[in-house]
Amino acid sequence: MKDVLFHLAFPTHDVTAAKRFYVDGLGCTLGRESSHAVTFGLAGHQLVAHLTAERLPQQQGIYPHHFGLTFLSKQSWQQFLERAQAKGLSFYQQSRVRFPGTRIEHHTFFLEDPSGNLLEFKHYLHESAIFGEWDYREVGDSS
Repeated sequence: MKDVLFHLAFPTHDVTAAKRFYVDGLGCTLGRESSHAVTFGLAGHQLVAHLTAERLPQQQGIYPHHFGLTFLSKQSWQQFLERAQAKGLSFYQQSRVRFPGTRIEHHTFFLEDPSGNLLEFKHYLHESAIFGEWDYREVGDSS
């Protein structure tokens, strides 16, 4: 499917704060907005933040849900990391290497938006690990 875009809707407790984080912080394009929702473009994909009346409970750790981008070049990932640092965005987990020395080795960091949504940004050393490397049974961290 090459003629499709990914769409993700997620909760926000503050549309203005979401715009600051996603547009000013991450560099998303701003799309349509209303008093109860705002649309963003992230790497050509559509995100929609929907206003919730109350804050959702914080999840413990990075699971069960988060979203983000997988960069195909280490340089692009590094530049994005540096942008997040320069913009003073809230890091949920600092940059690190997961599964070092394996075919699924990747660099990753997690950000937290103003409503507590977690975003992961990563780059795999071997592009085949994005959808392949079936001999490895690790998917995410065990804890």
